[in-house]
Amino acid sequence: MSKAPDNHDTTAQKKADVKQRVAAMGDLHVKEHGSPSYKELFAEISQEADILVLTGDLTDLGKPKEAELLAADLRSCSIPMVAVLGNHDYECGHVDEVKAIIKDAGVHLLEGSAIEINGVGFAGVKGFAGGFGRYMLGSFGEPAIKAMVAESVEETMRLENALRQVKSERALVVLHYAPIQQTVEGEPPEIFPFLGSSRLAETIDRFPVTAVVHGHAHRGTYEGKTPGGAPVYNVASHIEKPTGKAYALLEL
Repeated sequence: MSKAPDNHDTTAQKKADVKQRVAAMGDLHVKEHGSPSYKELFAEISQEADILVLTGDLTDLGKPKEAELLAADLRSCSIPMVAVLGNHDYECGHVDEVKAIIKDAGVHLLEGSAIEINGVGFAGVKGFAGGFGRYMLGSFGEPAIKAMVAESVEETMRLENALRQVKSERALVVLHYAPIQQTVEGEPPEIFPFLGSSRLAETIDRFPVTAVVHGHAHRGTYEGKTPGGAPVYNVASHIEKPTGKAYALLEL
């Protein structure tokens, strides 16, 4: 005799099959003194979206006090939260403390890992610099250059490992650095190599990815695509978005 479906399991499956509204934003740069409160914004997002995604540079200098201020504001968010760190979050050398504070606020911090929420898989890493296309930095010359390229490669490998963990048919990649040049355009061309790397896009295009979000390029462009066709959104809070808000709303 077959087992009757559990009502709880059936409800969970129905929820997983429903389109999810994902609010995504990055580059909050919370400072120890003088930063605005994000409590009202996070409360608003809780009404507008099902999941909040933060794409790094949560703090301005990576100070634990900055992370504590953000964590206090994040407690006004009543929906699941997912995040990666950005380069600013490493600045003061207290990244482990920052991570712990953010996690204690209820945030799922992605560091080469994945998580499924309501039927959507989230895979994320910080990413790294390196440049785009034919101008991508190669591992040649001084040890410092080789070390920089090795860091970029390491981040893409961590992203690949995270994507291999995703079992959902819907997958959102969460980054800080950009995977394509298109969404950093608007920034000075001289700094493009420091805003992201095509290595990230090469990895993304080996998997069935629904969309990609990143930050870092404050003066970049909102929307682009990887060479394989995955939609990419620059959701830095400074970027103009269709919502007219600091956050983008994506339906997955």
